[in-house]
Amino acid sequence: MIDVQWILLAFLISLILTPIIKKYSLLAKSYAKENERTVHHGLISRIGGVAIYLSFVIVISLFIEVDRTINGIVLGGSIMFFAGLVDDLIDLKPRIKLVLELIAAITAIYFGVSVDIIRLPFGISIDIGMFSVLFTLIWIVGITNAVNLIDGLDGLSGGLCVIVFVIIGSMGIIERRFDIMSLAFVLAGSVLGFLVYNSHPASIFMGDCGSLFLGFMISTISIMGFKSSTIMTLALPVLILMVPIIDTLSAILRRTLKGQRFMQADKSHLHHLLMRQFGHRNTVLIMCGVTSLFGVSAFIYMINRNIGFFVMLAILFGVELFIEKSGMISSHYHPLTSVGAWSVAQSQKLYKKISKK
Repeated sequence: MIDVQWILLAFLISLILTPIIKKYSLLAKSYAKENERTVHHGLISRIGGVAIYLSFVIVISLFIEVDRTINGIVLGGSIMFFAGLVDDLIDLKPRIKLVLELIAAITAIYFGVSVDIIRLPFGISIDIGMFSVLFTLIWIVGITNAVNLIDGLDGLSGGLCVIVFVIIGSMGIIERRFDIMSLAFVLAGSVLGFLVYNSHPASIFMGDCGSLFLGFMISTISIMGFKSSTIMTLALPVLILMVPIIDTLSAILRRTLKGQRFMQADKSHLHHLLMRQFGHRNTVLIMCGVTSLFGVSAFIYMINRNIGFFVMLAILFGVELFIEKSGMISSHYHPLTSVGAWSVAQSQKLYKKISKK
């Protein structure tokens, strides 16, 4: 079982390192640049992810017994961290960053992190065989970038990551996977120490070195249980990562419909839309709350699959309504409300026919 002291130590190391890194990064002029998309003002360090990474590595090195898989994850995560750090300092081209993401993912795959069988709800299993490497690559790179894209408000990405790590770690307890719970809870402690300074109004940002590292760790740890677990299926990692996944897919559709490049940033992300109505702090709380709901539905699914499945559908239904009403993808995108309007119209016609008779 994981020692609570490890989590506390990770928290304290991150708590102590963050202000030191903040002071150094400002002297080195590695601070976030203001533009039309940013919501911050002033000189704010953008390499706070260094504190998260160092606190995690220190605790793992001192207390966690590692195996080949964990070594691969930490090595791949380190590649992702340094790629993000270089990007924070000198702004890498998107293609170069993507290549480094692929290298990190391939490193993890080489050390045994892969998806061989996709276990879906209702007992459905799909053996992907020769497509295992391709699927795992897409999964790792996709989730890594999803977490990176959601990093737009004070405390948002960090808060979501803490929730996801706690959920994954709790599932690890249920599955008796010491390796999964150790990595997840130590990471949660590392991010919590950083969040003390990153919550609104933030005095430091995690930057790409933090968001890419955390996204990579989430993507790899969430599939560690595939080879032996019948409960920790692909559906559950997808579920607890639903907020960044929905935001990423919406961004792809939105930019495609507008004829823009996928990597071209905008201010139509989920958190931007919510902030216009609810403000900065409340938007972060709302998105963390929705992520927590998805996490709760994952646990309900583990206890009772039928009830859990309908709870998931209900939450997804609410998210879809918000996407359509807010115009997050496009002002013309409203399949669900269109179906609802058509159903109401048909019901009214049927009612009129019956009334005439």
